[in-house]
Amino acid sequence: MRSFWSDPYLWIHLTGLAAVPLFVEGCLVGFALGDPLLPVWLELLLVAAVGIVPIFWMQWRRPFYIFSLVTVCLKPAALTDDQRRLLTLFKSSRNRVLAVLAAIALIVVLWKVYALAPIAASSVSFLPASRWLGLLIAAVAFLACNLFVQVPLSVSSVMLSSESAFTQTVPYPQEQIRQSFSLLGLQLSRILPPVVPATKPAIVPQEGLSAAAATAGSIETTVASPPVKPLTDDLWAEPAGSLEDSPIASDDQASMRGASTVDHSDVEAPETLTATDESLTSEAPSIADTSIKDPSVEPASSETEDDRIV
Repeated sequence: MRSFWSDPYLWIHLTGLAAVPLFVEGCLVGFALGDPLLPVWLELLLVAAVGIVPIFWMQWRRPFYIFSLVTVCLKPAALTDDQRRLLTLFKSSRNRVLAVLAAIALIVVLWKVYALAPIAASSVSFLPASRWLGLLIAAVAFLACNLFVQVPLSVSSVMLSSESAFTQTVPYPQEQIRQSFSLLGLQLSRILPPVVPATKPAIVPQEGLSAAAATAGSIETTVASPPVKPLTDDLWAEPAGSLEDSPIASDDQASMRGASTVDHSDVEAPETLTATDESLTSEAPSIADTSIKDPSVEPASSETEDDRIV
């Protein structure tokens, strides 16, 4: 969206195109009243002269002052630089060419409406059957039709200008506005409220919190999780602080290894699988005594009692 599109006066006058069909219908009603008194070309010439010439002259010599509404307008001293740039674009030669093309197109439309007028004669039978009254209605309606076509057409031409062309346009001299444009109505310093750009709402800190804390609370933060050490194939690798690296005497290490060794020589395997629960229960303590050794106890000697006696 171009920056100068935010001016409300452009959009207000651009919407004037919506009223054109209503004024065309007014021309149709005027031509439908009474019987023709003058030649066709003469009646069309009279209506076209009244409707086209004033508006065309205004757009060619002194374009319509766009910063106006009905019977009021803005003072030239109250215009901003951007608004005066818009006035410079309204005085361009492109708008003059469009005014000529619009006048020709409206003459063609007037001819078509005149040809369709007899169809609407039965619809206006409640009005006085006066041909002069009908021509007056058609002329006034055609004048309004020209106004509501020429002005929006020039507005659309200005709005189609590029942003770079608008910024490079020189603002129209303030002292020449009254002589170069058609200022109609009472001149005021302001008509519409100024356009204020939208601003973000301020963050109000909660009770008991500082402004910095409230601002920090409104921002989503992410906490970095500690890096996860990937698993390796050697899950059972001995840690760095192993027994070999610890300052323990070699004799103590040997005794600890001997304590962890289990002597299964005294354990007797069951002869049959049909042993009773009592035999299993009675053998359980002996198994536990022989298979589990306290590390603080000296390892059992591998010599038998007979060897000690000898």
